Amino acid sequence: MIMSFIDCNKNITKSSLALLLSALFLAGCMNTIQPLTDRNSQLTQGNVQLSIKVGITTKSDILENFGSPNITTRNGSGEEVWTYQRSAQVSQSASESGYWTILLAGQSGRSSGFESSSRMITLIIKFDSKDVVSDLQSRTSKF
Repeated sequence: MIMSFIDCNKNITKSSLALLLSALFLAGCMNTIQPLTDRNSQLTQGNVQLSIKVGITTKSDILENFGSPNITTRNGSGEEVWTYQRSAQVSQSASESGYWTILLAGQSGRSSGFESSSRMITLIIKFDSKDVVSDLQSRTSKF
């Protein structure tokens, strides 16, 4: 009776382990959706130059690469115009301290610093009647 109870527990443990490993394997195969903040960070001057070609790139390509525009309008010629504007701020701080002593004489020091910078990119894209890029302008600034 005791032996059959032990054998039963071994089978349950092996089954549980196999189920857990299968679940972990399948979870590793799942595709994840790219967060909006990651997609928005793709709007850089380099990515604009690499991924947008006048006369070739379509609206769907732009949406896939940069997400939804901030503003959509039509100009006097009837062309659809999309405007993207993204900004980022980078902050960094540093601190340093030290202490040394020789017999009765001593010295200690402390220094710290903070640096902050911002950058902004504005991208204006015009589309022709076939929803293909007909013109683009971009401007970046750092301050």
